[in-house]
Amino acid sequence: MKKIALIITIAISIVTVQMSSAQITQKEKKQNPYTLVYEGAITENVKGKVNIYPVTYTIKEITIVANVYTPANYDASKKYPTVVIAHPNGGVKEQVAGLYAQRLAEQGYITITADAAYQGGSGGEPRNVDKPANRIEDVHAMADFISQYKGVDTSRLGLLGICGGGGYSLKAAQSDKRFKAIATVSMFNSGVVRRNGFMNSQFSTIQQRLKEASDARAQEAAGGTIMYVGDTQLTDKQIAALPFDLYREGFEYYGKTHAHPNSTFKYTKSSLMDLMTFDASTNMDLINQPLLMIAGSKADTFYMTDDAFNKATNAKNKELFLINGATHIETYWKPDYVLQAVNKLGNFYQTNL
Repeated sequence: MKKIALIITIAISIVTVQMSSAQITQKEKKQNPYTLVYEGAITENVKGKVNIYPVTYTIKEITIVANVYTPANYDASKKYPTVVIAHPNGGVKEQVAGLYAQRLAEQGYITITADAAYQGGSGGEPRNVDKPANRIEDVHAMADFISQYKGVDTSRLGLLGICGGGGYSLKAAQSDKRFKAIATVSMFNSGVVRRNGFMNSQFSTIQQRLKEASDARAQEAAGGTIMYVGDTQLTDKQIAALPFDLYREGFEYYGKTHAHPNSTFKYTKSSLMDLMTFDASTNMDLINQPLLMIAGSKADTFYMTDDAFNKATNAKNKELFLINGATHIETYWKPDYVLQAVNKLGNFYQTNL
């Protein structure tokens, strides 16, 4: 039991295999000029087709890097429905968030997805701070920026959050009524998992981990070394022994098939002071916009989507859509599952934006 608990603890902190950034970078530069790592990604901007535009803006003097996707035959003098997309924990805009951004652009939407502050290619020190307030502000700030972009119809602004970005999007939408329609894919309630463990597997160590996080903050304040969680490596044998699909498949996705040098699940240990007191599903009654929540029918994370969905008592036209046979990570990349999700999202936004 102790061995299993140790593996779960490590897995909760890590969803990526540490690989050589130099090797990945060289490989990706050959594959895609925008370092996009998803299947069918844009390789060049072609007139009359979906295009991608790297942009930057600031959040409290922190430089944020983002990608804006424009639909085919985009005309800046016209107005388009627009979707803000928040990426998963440890993810970056070039992975699944970019995939969904491009696919929605193919359906006629302007889309934006940005690396979270302190993470990925965005600025902020120390690196890889992972606090809910920051991630929620990331969502608000994407709306700030894209609302000023030529061609955006601010009266038809939608929001999509994937995995951890889904939980933060739900929280952002509770107060930000600029978003007229809210959707999530494979929503992950980061605070609840960091506090209780995945599938409530770490109740017994809550106080111990809070103490460690507090000590880490004290060390930072004194000018000491920044302590991190999630920078331990696992062997293939340890990965295979993990008890949840989320972590087994997550290692494969983030560490091998869709690895990106800016993507890491390492985060400052002091962030746990904020994470462990956060719950994306509180105040769900404040969401009065249309709500769509998508999850795989085989996802071991589904309990989080189910909990938040049932608490959204005032959401309009709310719908829970299950992708038959899909696990959590498979909704990130498997063509058939992504197609189902994107078609459902397209119909949802078309109806509600």
